[in-house]
Amino acid sequence: MNVRTPRDPLLPLFPLFPLLVAPLRARPGLLLRLILWSLVEAVPALLAGHLVARAVDHGFAAGHPLRGLGWLALMGLGVFAGAWGTRQAYPLLARVVEPFRDDLVRRVAAGALHQAVAGQPVDASGVSRLTLQVEMVREAYAGVLMVVRGFLLTVGGALLGMVFLTPSVLPLVLPPLLAGLGLFLALLRRMAGAQRDVIVADERVAEAAGAACAAARDITACGAEDGVRDRLAERIDAQAAAARRLAVLMPARVLCLAVAGWLPLLLLLVAAPGLRSGGLTTGAVLGAATYVTGGLQPAVRSLIQGLGGSGLRLAVALRRILEAHPLPAPPPAPPPAPSTRPRASASARPAHDVVLTAVTFAYGAHAAPVLRDLDLTVPEGAHLAVVGPSGIGKSTLAGLICGTLRPDRGRILVAGRPPAALSPADRSAVRVLVPQEAYVFSGGLMENLCLLRPDAGEDEVTAAVAAVGAAPLVTRLGGLGAQVDPAALSSGERQQIALARAYLSPAPLVVLDEATCHLDPAAEARAEEAFARRPGSLVVIAHRISSALRARHVLVLDGDRAVGGAHHEVLRRSLLYRDLVGHWSDEAPPEAPPDGAAGDYPGAPAARGDTVRAILPRSRS
Repeated sequence: MNVRTPRDPLLPLFPLFPLLVAPLRARPGLLLRLILWSLVEAVPALLAGHLVARAVDHGFAAGHPLRGLGWLALMGLGVFAGAWGTRQAYPLLARVVEPFRDDLVRRVAAGALHQAVAGQPVDASGVSRLTLQVEMVREAYAGVLMVVRGFLLTVGGALLGMVFLTPSVLPLVLPPLLAGLGLFLALLRRMAGAQRDVIVADERVAEAAGAACAAARDITACGAEDGVRDRLAERIDAQAAAARRLAVLMPARVLCLAVAGWLPLLLLLVAAPGLRSGGLTTGAVLGAATYVTGGLQPAVRSLIQGLGGSGLRLAVALRRILEAHPLPAPPPAPPPAPSTRPRASASARPAHDVVLTAVTFAYGAHAAPVLRDLDLTVPEGAHLAVVGPSGIGKSTLAGLICGTLRPDRGRILVAGRPPAALSPADRSAVRVLVPQEAYVFSGGLMENLCLLRPDAGEDEVTAAVAAVGAAPLVTRLGGLGAQVDPAALSSGERQQIALARAYLSPAPLVVLDEATCHLDPAAEARAEEAFARRPGSLVVIAHRISSALRARHVLVLDGDRAVGGAHHEVLRRSLLYRDLVGHWSDEAPPEAPPDGAAGDYPGAPAARGDTVRAILPRSRS
């Protein structure tokens, strides 16, 4: 299987240069300290040739061996000074690399969450990016910083030392040095492409393995182990082939090192007799050779090995991360709260009706439909309770309305648009879903409550908390400024926080998917009545039948049928609903209340003044 992908001709570090230097530019004080210690580290490269030349010319060759040893001792002290500078530079580099790594982790996590919220398919290779590739980038970034910094300091110091010692050797050193580096940069593109193939192959192995693990039960049930194993083996073989292609190119680095590092020394040795006859001292020739062997060669070797290894991994892995997880666009400013938003005219915006037309949904191509040919209209301002046995499809219906599931057939419109096709920002502006297991994150209580409406004032938050009955919880936690530990909260307490968050949301449609199942009946009634008074529509996936008695309309899902309407209508038409309510008498169910009555049953909350059109579900065959 071929997993090679089109390669960017500028794949090495150049397009990523602004991102790579950003951690240094963001810390100017740290950068200055790093430069100063780096200059200390460059002392041996700058002085080594001069000290050797003086040790030979003014010491050993002049018959003063102790003087020569003294110059060499100074060179040793310079080596210790350079080592001390290196020791001080390493922690400073760590203070650059670790924030860079943290930024990458946040980018990958934010990108994955953004894709999940947007309803995009789950990408199993994201695990590889978050673990293997981020750590690869961190280590490679540190290595590249050290290598490039060391190369610039060492080569710069050696060349500057040659200028002061004997500029006549520069024509012997610079041309092969530049030729070897140019050859290496030319090969770097091909090596980058091979490294990219390795990264892509690794991602595809992770993706295939993740899919196989997730479907292990179905694979075993269908007897498809051999086929899945063969496909996974193909991915692994492709990964091995990509690694072999990269390994074939790596020895080419030796040629670059030979040209840039060893050829200058060879030319210098060949030209040594001519240089001596031209008046150059023996010490100067040895000093120039010291600059080549002790400065240029190690620096070139480190650069070629570093960029050919860490540099390639950095460029390719970082590019893959940025391609897979671009920063999402900043969210638009949220609309005002429902309680303060002026009512728009019908001509200004579409009504926030929920309309399902012939909707069919099944969990899998060969599974029986959970919902089949369902027609349902929930007009703006309605209060609908959905009841039925466990597993009948109530939460599935909530997911379809909210856009977390897509119908196999049929059409769903919320405020005139398919919810699954909306962007995350548009979807959150239209509806808010509170599931059975509420989401609460570690951090401030105010941040949790204002997650869907960051501009909410403290008075509005306090009113929302009081409306859903969460005020005692907020007091116990220490007020709105308290910190929240989700593990220390009960399931009911997490639901209260999520309910207050949803109440505060600007969305005109609220869907409670058994969102009060961990509350006692009194707390559940208070929360549902608060949402019923809130401007907008309310759909309750009922946990208790009392939720249906509080609602103005009821939808009963009963296997092959769906019955909807006002309470008295559903009692008349649905035997299941009569059983759930406990209306087992042989007497006829109550008739509809007269027009303009406050509710559908004694004690029902007063109806709002808005017009409620009929809710018309079509029976499912």
